[in-house]
Amino acid sequence: MQESHRIELKAIVTDSLEKEVVAFLNSREGGVIYIGVDDNGTIIGIENSDATQLQIKDRLRNNILPNCLGLFDIIGEEGDEKEIIKIIIASGPEKPYYLKKLGMSEKGCFIRIGTAAEPMTTRMIENQFARRTRNSIGKIRANQQKLKFEQLRIYYEESGKRLNAKFPENLGLLCEDGAFNYVAFLMSDINSISIKVAKYKGKNRVHLIENNEYGYCSIIKATKQVLDKIDLENKTKSRITSKERIDTRLWNAIALREAIINAIVHNDYSYEVPPKFEIFDDRIEITSAGSLPDLLSQEEFFEGFSIPRNQEMMRIFKDLELVEHLGSGVPRILEVYPKECFKFTENFLRMTFPNTWDLSEDEDAPQEEQVTREGQDTMQVTDQVTDQVKEQVREQVREQVKEQVNLMISIFHNEMSVLQLMTKLNLTGRRNFLQNYLQPALEAGLIEMTQPDSPNSPTQKYKLTEKGKTLQKQLKK
Repeated sequence: MQESHRIELKAIVTDSLEKEVVAFLNSREGGVIYIGVDDNGTIIGIENSDATQLQIKDRLRNNILPNCLGLFDIIGEEGDEKEIIKIIIASGPEKPYYLKKLGMSEKGCFIRIGTAAEPMTTRMIENQFARRTRNSIGKIRANQQKLKFEQLRIYYEESGKRLNAKFPENLGLLCEDGAFNYVAFLMSDINSISIKVAKYKGKNRVHLIENNEYGYCSIIKATKQVLDKIDLENKTKSRITSKERIDTRLWNAIALREAIINAIVHNDYSYEVPPKFEIFDDRIEITSAGSLPDLLSQEEFFEGFSIPRNQEMMRIFKDLELVEHLGSGVPRILEVYPKECFKFTENFLRMTFPNTWDLSEDEDAPQEEQVTREGQDTMQVTDQVTDQVKEQVREQVREQVKEQVNLMISIFHNEMSVLQLMTKLNLTGRRNFLQNYLQPALEAGLIEMTQPDSPNSPTQKYKLTEKGKTLQKQLKK
């Protein structure tokens, strides 16, 4: 690891932290700051990571203007068995950002140039201010001011958090004059926003068979309803061959969830047009209002650079663990679906994901189930195989699985997801990986889930147990 125009390394938290964050907020691509790593890239670690993370969050919230909540993530990680902190900073939509105590001046505004945070010139400050986003829903006054937030309170309590008396201010639900903004309207118990999930028979919009609406309530509740509905539609098809049972879902569940959340969080609600979800026989289409931000190119979008359109919504969705961290959504989708699935227009972004069921398989299914006379004879011969030979075969399988598990343990590093492990092992078959690598390692007590209470969580990761660490050391010797 070494410093670059997007990476800053710090051995400890210093007084210049806010300056570095401001520089990344004002930069086109944002960046990442690692705490507990020296300038040479050596991991030295930090003590009391949780307390330090809270301290950093408090400093960034109070010492930087405009409000940057929702534009950064603070994550605790482990490297060389030492704790470090990773701060992910998005490019801000309301540039220029500046140090509160020094104001919007050459002394308070910085931008990332090379590996350093450099002061911005007066001309640069004026140019960025002239392009500052004016239609942010955080600045639009809500038409209704008598708003209630009981649904939002419930969701926060379910996530182990509580909303105090100052939550409208803390969550960015107020305009500068203290009135509720449009974000508050979206989060309130009753509003005018409704998200449609339509289902058609065939491959066009001629035959509408379902038209569901989820809304007129907190956008959080509507999001969960949409996720549940589309998960129900994401059916599993099973096909039994002579060798195995193959289960296939219409769409990749992780990528689909990321696409749904992205469409809702990054929708341009200033148009008062909610995102739309349409299901056809051969695909699902997800359409959100608003094209890419002015400073973000398509290539940067695909590489995971993030300029949150609705930073207040992003912050709340992260609080409620509906979003993992900044810039993670699109790369997750691209692990499964190609760039061609994204279509950008002047006013909309549409994601189209084809279903994975090959219709030709249905035509071949009867042939697959036929058993020839020769096959029957083979089965009879197989039934006569001695128990000794069967045990030899079982032993060979056990040895093969053991080798595969050992290989996975040898490459394990910190906390890893299924996709990270499969990529590291150069595997493409998810079923094979789960059955012959992951599950045996879990059963042997070599690895464990980071979220054992939510085994099917899309953010689930795995880490070595003490038994696994001991085996890894033995394998490395």
